[in-house]
Amino acid sequence: MPRRASVDDFFAQLNDVQRPHLQVLRELSREVDPRAREELKWNLPVYVRGEKTNLWMLQNFKHHCSLRFPPPFFATQKAAVEDAGYEPGAGFIKLPYDRELPTELLTALMQARVQDFDTAGT
Repeated sequence: MPRRASVDDFFAQLNDVQRPHLQVLRELSREVDPRAREELKWNLPVYVRGEKTNLWMLQNFKHHCSLRFPPPFFATQKAAVEDAGYEPGAGFIKLPYDRELPTELLTALMQARVQDFDTAGT
């Protein structure tokens, strides 16, 4: 994976298969929590609140992208992901490029994470 200089550079370097899904994830992230900062960490876009709390991260792969949350939080959401017919991992939902994004589910996951942060501060 090439080094990125910024979050904008991350999106500029996506290929035509990856860009549509990840751009939608970026837009949802900004809509769900306009207070979150978009930072480049581990060469990936991360949405951050407070001094350094990572809310979620976007990841790109050859055949899918992922929306990654802290594993303890995601463990509480795993059943909803499975019920929607998507593959969960240890902290993430796998989003194949050849499937339409489940935007309602993704928005609900992000909103739950923001609420979790607002309640627990982590």
